[in-house]
Amino acid sequence: MFKKTVFYFILLLGTFLGQSQEVQLSPVSKISLLTVGTGEDLAAKFGHSAIRLQDPSIGIDEVYGYGTYDFEDPNFYLNFTRGKLAYTISRIPYSYFKRSYRQEKRWVKEQVLNLNLEQRNKIIGFLEHNLLPENKRYKYDFLFDNCATRIPMVFEKTLGNELNFDFNYLEEQLTFRELIRLKLNPNTWSNFGIDLALGSVIDRQATPYEHLFLPIYVYEQMKHTRLNGEPFVKKETVLLNIPEQKDPSILLLSPAFWLGILLVVVTLITYKDYKRGTRTKWLDFFLFALTGLSGILITFLWFGTDHLATKMNFNALWAFAPNAIVAVYLLKNKIPKWIKTYLIIILILLLASVLIWVFKIQVFSILMILVLTTLFIRYLFLFAFFRSVQETNKK
Repeated sequence: MFKKTVFYFILLLGTFLGQSQEVQLSPVSKISLLTVGTGEDLAAKFGHSAIRLQDPSIGIDEVYGYGTYDFEDPNFYLNFTRGKLAYTISRIPYSYFKRSYRQEKRWVKEQVLNLNLEQRNKIIGFLEHNLLPENKRYKYDFLFDNCATRIPMVFEKTLGNELNFDFNYLEEQLTFRELIRLKLNPNTWSNFGIDLALGSVIDRQATPYEHLFLPIYVYEQMKHTRLNGEPFVKKETVLLNIPEQKDPSILLLSPAFWLGILLVVVTLITYKDYKRGTRTKWLDFFLFALTGLSGILITFLWFGTDHLATKMNFNALWAFAPNAIVAVYLLKNKIPKWIKTYLIIILILLLASVLIWVFKIQVFSILMILVLTTLFIRYLFLFAFFRSVQETNKK
């Protein structure tokens, strides 16, 4: 414990004196990559990557991890939503790291890296430099700058041209959306929400290197990486052998169930309205308000945030923001004449959404079939209804 304290004290002293203190590990030290499996929470669905340092001679067993954030930060939720939240690198004892993932029931695998002492010193020196208050914060990006992408970056910065990534193990290159969906149950609200929030920019094919935004691909890549012509991974070990948790799919809580109910209810009410020559105002208000508010949120994520993955989101065509205003007019008995023209526009937008999906400009959730069918049925009825009312008024 004393040697460990002295080790970090020397590094800290060098910081206060404004000097670059070179790290000096012992010959028995080792560095490894830790990969964590998926968890129950949405933030844990994609796993985690971290770097472990062990040096028994000075009692060190620490884990360096990127992607740490503080709920106590001012304006945490606002900054998170706007894509302006600062993430940091952290260093914690391995015992804490292991205990937390055992509690979360997530597997942990370790890959001991084939590094000489000089290379180990460079890597830890780089990480310690990142831990300095003026360096530790960085602007997080889910696809391009997260806990996983930072791992190869660390190795590239410290090992340079000695490191060679071989991507030939990839049997196929997937789009970002396909990669995101690997760990998500399509019939969950989280997956449905992700498909609504993320735009067409994630429907392009990711380069082999860009696959490394997922921890499991970093893990696989290390097995196909060479350092000075030698395998980069010296040894692999399973530290926590816990079966990966599967998403519980409860039918009554699933989006498919509730969107299916919505389709049935809208169809039945629309059929009754058609037979009676009436219009159910509360239903129209509900559908237009819901799609309008969804459109406002999608538009905000597109234009009002720094998130790259929410740009060019064509969900905004069917979730049309002006619907939120039109919803108020649909509560009235006397409807403006322009409503019929407006309905033609949103019907065209629905058709455009389908074509964008068919041509894979943007891939929607499969559950959108239920949503688009529901809206098409009601919009078509309303167009016919208001046209009939206007023709009657002319007579």
